[in-house]
Amino acid sequence: MAENEILNVQLFGEEIGRVGLSRDETKSSFQYNPAFLEDNTLQNIFPLTGIIKKTKYVQLFSQFEGETFKGIPPQFADSLPDMFGSIIFKAWLESKGQSTISVLEQLAYVGCRGMGAIEYIPALRIPENDTIDLNEIVEVLKEVLDLKRSTKQKKLDAQALINIFKIGTSAGGARPKILISQHLESGRIIPGDLEISDKYNHYLVKLAIDEEDQYPREIVEYCYYLISQNLGIKMMDSKLIENKHFATLRFDRQDGEKKHVLTASGMTGWDYKHSTHSSYEDLFKLCSFLKIPHAQMEELFKRMVFNVVYCNTDDHLKNHSFIFDRVNDSWGLSPAYDVTFALNPLLNFKNQKRALSINGKRSGILLKDIRKLAEEYTIKNPEGVVKEVQSQREVLLKHFDEYNVPKMVSESISNQINKLI
Repeated sequence: MAENEILNVQLFGEEIGRVGLSRDETKSSFQYNPAFLEDNTLQNIFPLTGIIKKTKYVQLFSQFEGETFKGIPPQFADSLPDMFGSIIFKAWLESKGQSTISVLEQLAYVGCRGMGAIEYIPALRIPENDTIDLNEIVEVLKEVLDLKRSTKQKKLDAQALINIFKIGTSAGGARPKILISQHLESGRIIPGDLEISDKYNHYLVKLAIDEEDQYPREIVEYCYYLISQNLGIKMMDSKLIENKHFATLRFDRQDGEKKHVLTASGMTGWDYKHSTHSSYEDLFKLCSFLKIPHAQMEELFKRMVFNVVYCNTDDHLKNHSFIFDRVNDSWGLSPAYDVTFALNPLLNFKNQKRALSINGKRSGILLKDIRKLAEEYTIKNPEGVVKEVQSQREVLLKHFDEYNVPKMVSESISNQINKLI
């Protein structure tokens, strides 16, 4: 593929437009398919947040240079692999003797495999392989993630890397994760991009790589999931595989079809790595702009309180998403995800700064800061929400004991839980 080749962008089987990128990857373009605009349906797939406009003319973008958006409109940058996926992507390319790849080629490899429902045509094909062995994948990933080792060692053969690349590069985030589908009747597990069917449960799986690690991140996240359910926080059903890998159903694969999803960062162009718009106030403003139902605003408030109380400081703008309603051509808050203790509790962090600020503060959040935001967005009984969330502390510690979380981890997390009231 030429570096400046244009890709067709499809959604729900329809070409909505075309995206292009300059050779130096500093300027990009997007043009709606005139037929899509004339059809006058699904007109809210890209909310008018100041990026993609409703026009038949070519739109040019030069403001999205950098690591987060890589020169392209944020709505499409959402489809690119994040840190973990990029590491696997790089290893796979090196195994093919290729060291560099353009951003559009990355999107072409994502093709129809990405998170959400946006697809890129023509897609670059990857050899099919429908076998999954989690233990084998974990062993190969240990080799890949040890960057001191060569990707040409015996275990890192082309087929092993293809298997991991197919099921691991589309999911965001820094931790090792893969996308799989499990047949409802037979239990057979296949890569998550082969079937989109109601005959399968479609999972995102966070892998426990180092069994000697004293901090079992995946188990801790599962315990956080359990108390979130007690609090009525909407999340997809989740489970532990082999009592160590955290698996959660994908909200972008439901009822046998793809769901159109955008992160807060992808919807607005707010760089989640910068502080400019990294605040809960901005997130609530976005919800108001999207006309999110007030009940979902109250849900977001409870998630915010949960994150403050239980030290989920990595609650950045890519960890909050919105899901598109095709019937009503509208947006709603997606289920919560990546809800866990954000840092390694065995390390000493003197000042844990939050990704999203509250009342201008990234640490030392107090009840008055929570109450101020509640007043601005007419959230009822904020003190009651705080007390309800705090009531799960002992339940969390009980789950830690039940799932054999090391005592030093449990005690460290317990000591860092914030008591706002």
